[in-house]
Amino acid sequence: MKVTLSALDTHESSFTPLVIIELAQDVKEETKEWLKNRIITKKKDGGAQLLFRPLLNKYEKETLENQNLYLVGASKIRLLLGAEAVGLVKECSDNTMRAFTYGTRHNFKDFDDDNDDFLSMAERQFIIKHELENLRARDEKMIPGYPQAKLYPGKSLYTDLLSSWRGLLPDMLITCLWEQVRRLLTSGIVVQVFPLHDNEALKKLEDTWYTRFTLKFQPIDRIRGYFGETIALYFGFLEYFTFALIPMAIIGLPYYLFAWEDYDKYVIFASFNLIWSTVILEVWKRGCASMTYRWGTLVMKRKFEEPRPGYHGVLGINAVTGREEPLYPSYKRQLRIYLVSLPFVCLCLYFSLFVMMIYFDMEAWALGLHEDSGSEWTSILLYVPSIIYAIVIEIMNRLYRYAAEFLTSWENHRLESAYQNHLILKVLVFNFLNCFASLFYIAFVLRDMKLLRQSLATLLITSQILNQIVESLLPYWLQKKHHVRVKKKVEALKADIDATLYEQVVLEKEMGTYLGTFDDYLELFLQFGYVSLFSCVYPLAAAFAVLNNLTEVNSDALKMCRVFKRPFSEPSASIGVWQLAFETMSVISVVTNCALIGMSPQVNALFPESKTDLILIVVAVEHTLLALKFILAFAIPDKPRHIQMKLARLEFESLEALKQQQMKLTAENLKEECREGGKEKVP
Repeated sequence: MKVTLSALDTHESSFTPLVIIELAQDVKEETKEWLKNRIITKKKDGGAQLLFRPLLNKYEKETLENQNLYLVGASKIRLLLGAEAVGLVKECSDNTMRAFTYGTRHNFKDFDDDNDDFLSMAERQFIIKHELENLRARDEKMIPGYPQAKLYPGKSLYTDLLSSWRGLLPDMLITCLWEQVRRLLTSGIVVQVFPLHDNEALKKLEDTWYTRFTLKFQPIDRIRGYFGETIALYFGFLEYFTFALIPMAIIGLPYYLFAWEDYDKYVIFASFNLIWSTVILEVWKRGCASMTYRWGTLVMKRKFEEPRPGYHGVLGINAVTGREEPLYPSYKRQLRIYLVSLPFVCLCLYFSLFVMMIYFDMEAWALGLHEDSGSEWTSILLYVPSIIYAIVIEIMNRLYRYAAEFLTSWENHRLESAYQNHLILKVLVFNFLNCFASLFYIAFVLRDMKLLRQSLATLLITSQILNQIVESLLPYWLQKKHHVRVKKKVEALKADIDATLYEQVVLEKEMGTYLGTFDDYLELFLQFGYVSLFSCVYPLAAAFAVLNNLTEVNSDALKMCRVFKRPFSEPSASIGVWQLAFETMSVISVVTNCALIGMSPQVNALFPESKTDLILIVVAVEHTLLALKFILAFAIPDKPRHIQMKLARLEFESLEALKQQQMKLTAENLKEECREGGKEKVP
């Protein structure tokens, strides 16, 4: 998507707009000029050395709204140098994966001085984001035009611009507002920064992805090229998990149809389920390693993690970097966690259990009404409490998510990784209890297997339907209405502006912001729990999960392409902490399935006199299955053999190169010492 700068009120050659910056409507001109200079200034002078252009020229600004939209791009050389700076890994001519360097650029496959496709658009946008985030204050004491927006050397300007009105708002509100860079929903100078869609590439991706509903593999490499590795890994895991569920669904169907109460056969089914859950997670790690090696992120060196944008504290010197940055005492953070966050989470868990008991009162009321009347109409009423409870669970999960984000931000974690770990822990604990507590209560307290099957089926199906509506269909419908309004507005202005570009930018800036794959993985995590925890009671759960995921692939693809703004690409080598979460769920499923089998009437009939022997046997079987799971996890390598060899070769070559560099440096030092010694002998 080339845009001529003549259409943007400039007189230079054309460039490709990659990122949009939207400033607040009342930003002062001196602030705009300062920001422009910092973005276009050369790197050696403290700038980002990027291309920065207004979307509208002076005449258009007088007649249209949205006057503070700016296009950001970069020259080819600047992008290649940026690729070296962020440590992108590309494939060399000898089929090995190596960190890209500008000096050795001709050694990389598909590189051509006349070809602009060596870096994907997602990689170019990631580089620009990296450069903007690394714009740091130098000699400025404040943002021009905003005396209250203080600056100090070394602090990211990106953060200051997004939160420059901190002194005008309550601290707690600001803490919430400048939570994460990717949210960008603040009332500062910069309203938002987002990458621009490439309509031509997006259309090609859609044609091979979701526009034709057929059972086929997703174009994961194309998704990665357009959206980056993190999102491609999610869709890869979604596809893999869906196909992995098919054997469980096929085996579970006859159990549902022909052997509903035969618990002896369920022992075989549950045992297969436990082995299945271990094997699929281990095989996924191998497939994930192969994918990320091919993409270059598996061997991508991890950069020193900078403070997250929302981190604040008293200005001090970082002991590692030696730079000035905010410092916040660890004991204060711990006090906030243990005296505020932990009690709040416990209170939410208690409230969830309280709602659960109300649900059981509703179940008892519906059952009593049905027994009194005995009609078919009241039999339908038996499902109403479960449906209402499933809806309440979804509402509580979403409300708690907002509270957990606010609390985690308020705890003021220095690193983004620490922030994400604390947030995921809070959300997983609550969601696990909120979604599964009623099932555990029915299974092990009430011991009502019929109610357990009914509740599990209702919760699973209702949650899947609600997620499809709330996450994809409703946002898509709202976005279509907005698109129609924008199109009508632009139709009358086609003679005056570059309507295509203007329409695209205005439309995309009003789209929702994609907040990452957290909610998507959480949905799969809960689905995995419904399938694995009570498989010996409701083997049909896997079949419903497969049906849901076949539509989930298309609805999530629609959501990414047409509902949300294009997210910035983020390099990723795995699904991260979610791998551990799924593995933990599979361990818990061993305990629940063994306990359910031990409670079955058929098994209890084998031990009519001594329940102690039954308990000991169940515990022994449980420990045996857990041992088998860990043996399988150990026996299946996380990385295929050929990937291990390539990684070992790269490490060896890196060590050899380091040795050569040290030997060369030592030889130069010796020569310098000899020269200095010779000079001393000269009279």
